[in-house]
Amino acid sequence: MDIPGAARIKVAALQMEPSFGDKEWNIAESCRLIDIAAAEGAVLMVLPELCNTGYVFESKVEALSLAERVPGGPTTDAWIGKARQHQAYICAGITELAGTLLFNSVAVVGPEGYIGTYRKMHLWDRERLWFEPGNLGFPVFELPFGTIGCRICYDVWFPESTRILALQGADIICDSTNWVDSPPIQSKTKPIAAVSASQMSLMNSVFSICADRVGSDRSGTELGTVFIGNSCIIDPQGDYVAGPASADSLEVLIAAIDLAKSREKDRTPHNNTFGDRRVDWYGNLLGYGSAR
Repeated sequence: MDIPGAARIKVAALQMEPSFGDKEWNIAESCRLIDIAAAEGAVLMVLPELCNTGYVFESKVEALSLAERVPGGPTTDAWIGKARQHQAYICAGITELAGTLLFNSVAVVGPEGYIGTYRKMHLWDRERLWFEPGNLGFPVFELPFGTIGCRICYDVWFPESTRILALQGADIICDSTNWVDSPPIQSKTKPIAAVSASQMSLMNSVFSICADRVGSDRSGTELGTVFIGNSCIIDPQGDYVAGPASADSLEVLIAAIDLAKSREKDRTPHNNTFGDRRVDWYGNLLGYGSAR
C-alpha cells in the first residue's frame, strides 16, 4: 500500500455467485475475486452477504452446520491470508457461530489479521428464524487511510444505521448485501435498495461500497430466491462512481475515490450536514438527547 494516511485509494465491490452449502468452493471463489481486485490496485474490498455459505437456509440445523467462528474459522483464515498477501483490507459476509448463537455477520480483516466483526442489526424475513439480531451495535474501524463502517442489506432501510456510522466518523460504508428480486425491495425499473444506498450516501456525506450477489439459491423449490446483482460504488454526492453492475454476471467493480470528499460536510457556505441537526427537538425521540 502506498499509504498511510492517503486520502486517495482504490476500492472494490466484488459481485459473486456463491454455491449454496459449498464453503470450500465459495472460499476459493472469493479469494479469486480478491486477487483480481488486488491486481487492479484495490486496497479495500467488499464481498456479499453470507458469501461463504449461500443465503437460503432450510433450517437452523442446516445453518449451524455451515457456520464458523470469527475469527478462527477456515473462511476468515483464508481472507486474512489474502489480506496479508495483497496488503489490503477485506469486509465480507459470513455465517458466524458465537458460542451456540448464529449471526449474519461481516468479518473485517487486514494485513495485521482480524480487525473486527459487524453483526446484522435488522434481520430480513426468514433470517430471524436462524439468526440472532446483532448485539455489537454499529462499530467503526480505523484503517490506515480512513474510517469504515459496515452495513448488511436490510440495514439500509433504517436511516439510523448509516447516520450513526457517519456520526462516528465513517468515511466509507461497506455494504455486504443480498438484494433479492422480490417486492417491496425491487421494482420493475430500478433496484430500490441501490437507490436507498445512494440516498444514504448523499444524506450522510459518505462513500458506499455495495457488493451484491447474483444467481439463485434453492432454485425450483418454494424457497427459491433470485438475487439481482447491481453492485455499485457511490460517492458522498449520491452519484455512482462504479456500476451499477449487471443483474446476472460476476463483476469486479473498481473505483478510485478521494476520501476528502466524505469529510466535507458543508452543502452551502451556511449549511453543515451534521451541524444543522435539530437534536434539541427530536433528540429525545431518537434516544440521544432531551427535546424541549
